[in-house]
Amino acid sequence: MRKFALLCLLSFLGVIAARATIFSQLHGVVHDPQHRPIANAHVELHAANSAFTKSTITSQDGSFTIPSLPLGDYTITVTQQGFDTVKQTLTLASDTAPILHIELPLGTIEQTTNVTTEANTANVNTVTPTTLISRADIAQTPGADRTNSLAMITDYVPGAYITHDMLHMRGGHQVSWLLDGVQIPNTNIASNLGAQIDPKDIDYIEIQRGSYTSDVGDRTYGVFNVVPRTGFERNRQAELILSAGSFLQTNDQLNFGDHTEKFAYYASLNGNRSDYGLSPPTGVVIHDATNGYGGFASLLYNATPKDQLRLITQLRADYFQIPFDPNPDSPGNQQFQSSGLRDGQHELDGTVAFSWLHTFNPATVLQVSPFFHYNRADYESNPNDIPVATTSDRSSTYAGAQASITTEIARNTIQAGFYSFGQHDNYLFGAIFNDGSGTAPFSSPDSASGGVIEEYLSDNYKATSWLTLIAGLRQTHFQAEFTENETDPRFGVALRIPKLNWVFRGFYGRFYQPPPLLTFGCSATAIADGTCSIQNFALSSGASFAPLHGERDEEHQFGVQIPFRGWLLDADTFKTRVNNFLDHSNIGDSSIYFPVTVDGALIRAWELSLRSPRLWHFGQAHLAYSNQIAEQRGAITGGLICSPPTSAECDVDPNYTPVDHDQRNTLNAGFNATLPWRTTASTNVYYGSGFTNGGYDPDGPPADPRYPNPYLPQHTTFDLSIGKTFTEKLTASVTATNVANRRVLLDNSLTFGGFHFNDPREIFGELRYRFKY
Repeated sequence: MRKFALLCLLSFLGVIAARATIFSQLHGVVHDPQHRPIANAHVELHAANSAFTKSTITSQDGSFTIPSLPLGDYTITVTQQGFDTVKQTLTLASDTAPILHIELPLGTIEQTTNVTTEANTANVNTVTPTTLISRADIAQTPGADRTNSLAMITDYVPGAYITHDMLHMRGGHQVSWLLDGVQIPNTNIASNLGAQIDPKDIDYIEIQRGSYTSDVGDRTYGVFNVVPRTGFERNRQAELILSAGSFLQTNDQLNFGDHTEKFAYYASLNGNRSDYGLSPPTGVVIHDATNGYGGFASLLYNATPKDQLRLITQLRADYFQIPFDPNPDSPGNQQFQSSGLRDGQHELDGTVAFSWLHTFNPATVLQVSPFFHYNRADYESNPNDIPVATTSDRSSTYAGAQASITTEIARNTIQAGFYSFGQHDNYLFGAIFNDGSGTAPFSSPDSASGGVIEEYLSDNYKATSWLTLIAGLRQTHFQAEFTENETDPRFGVALRIPKLNWVFRGFYGRFYQPPPLLTFGCSATAIADGTCSIQNFALSSGASFAPLHGERDEEHQFGVQIPFRGWLLDADTFKTRVNNFLDHSNIGDSSIYFPVTVDGALIRAWELSLRSPRLWHFGQAHLAYSNQIAEQRGAITGGLICSPPTSAECDVDPNYTPVDHDQRNTLNAGFNATLPWRTTASTNVYYGSGFTNGGYDPDGPPADPRYPNPYLPQHTTFDLSIGKTFTEKLTASVTATNVANRRVLLDNSLTFGGFHFNDPREIFGELRYRFKY
């Protein structure tokens, strides 16, 4: 506990700088048709989806800077007496500082010139492939605004998909969630089923995938940067969302918000339930109910023109029944016997994040953010479960702080950073044996404390308007029962080809991911004297426990953005070499996750995303495609390891073999349309080429004769949503997912109920009613 207390103290004291934010800075120059600077021009920036505004005046050289801008879509308006007013649209990404050159035409009468800009333009200010999803996108995408849905990610991001009830991205499933720019720590791999945040509370979500600068990222596979709703889009207005549909499902929310010039607030309460929750092991849905409820609040206060205070808080509880295969003689139950199980999982997640932003001058901004996070996942069984009733209860408490300071010197945007949290975990694993073996039941508690201290330094050098160089270092100190230190370099370059405006990107970087604190074992003394019940249980199943160490990744990436008449094509290829690959495994036929580290992994992919402008004033198309190979090599080195290591069963092929969630080709294509009579329609088509067949044996008969190939069947689903606005207050929609109800086996790994079929057809209606209060 002394180490934990010290880390918590360091988290809150002496904080000078830290990690990624949701904020950007905007620079620009205003000039006349002869390119002479225009002083004292009024520049106003207005958010596209809310009443958020910021304004400034140009200096004598015509330049201006607007700091601390949340990422998203904006309209900038520039006015000056004697000139026409100019309006221009733009999209800001986090941690960027774009430069605008705005020409004011001479005018003899007052008029406004709308500068026509492409809806999607290449970004030379970053080397990170990024997808930006707005609140409007989430509302229109079929099924994306349901409480535990991740369709806002899987429908738009290459290489992102759901299998065995977990989000996988770029070959792994360790991802980072940032709320209002504050990273919410969670070192427990894949132990939670509920989503981090209700999609209805999101204003924008920025998905970054690889090539992170040094201010971002232990989690190589994906960073989800959430800008929550703030109330700036409201004027004492509330919204009631009600839905109902197949499987007796409902996803409901009441939210409300308001703002003044200095203060804005937004709050919501939500509840959901359904008879269909997790992917079932058969085509029939049995024992698969889910329900949950939660609340969210965002407070924003502009104390002075230079000081802004932000508070984000949320609390959520979820329950999931674990589905099973009722036929004890089915092929699936010959590999994993689930017919006698009646399990469930309770989850609780709470977050508080406070941020203070201080603007020293237009080029220098400080952010300080203390945070607290509590996460619990309790897997409970019916005491009469056959063959074994298992209990796996885990809780994690995190407390820490981050801060960031950004300044500009000449053409350099320099960031310095500090991030730290202390963590304490409690764990209880128990088993009751109802298989007639006479094995005595046991219950083994465990606990651990530790934490992380990280610092970084990053420089974004704008050599010219067409060339950006990025370099930085990130240092991590992990401390628990053992200590690990890692210093990681990151380098990148973005080059825009003049006239074509194509942007080429290159990146090299290293990453370190802190491990889970607990290996779910016992003390060395208990193992030595044979009194560790869970260790003995593991040994009886040919397994044992070993300490988990951090994952180390090396990434190479090359990409290009191609804008063409409002279309934006983003293509990249990457290779990630991994040492100590974090994954999960099981004891025997248990459907409970146990963290493991594998000796190594190699992930390679080609990715492509495409966004259109508004076509024929009708709608917008999107496409995401990935061709990916995710492989691992060598033995399990930490966590739940094979035992004894010298046995024939533990002799692992040293060559690369596919991981259980390897799927070579993934495609999503969709269209969001605005139709006459205030009607909308949205579609999405998903194609997957099939995940690895865990029962495939190249040297013998297949474990399940229905699936004789190394990969499971390909699968395609079609989703459709149609909406109608009746009045300014009332909107209704009907959504159908997997319209054709085509069911296939997605995955046959032993996690949360064993085998996993894809989602059945679901049809539901939704009403949105807005009112003043």
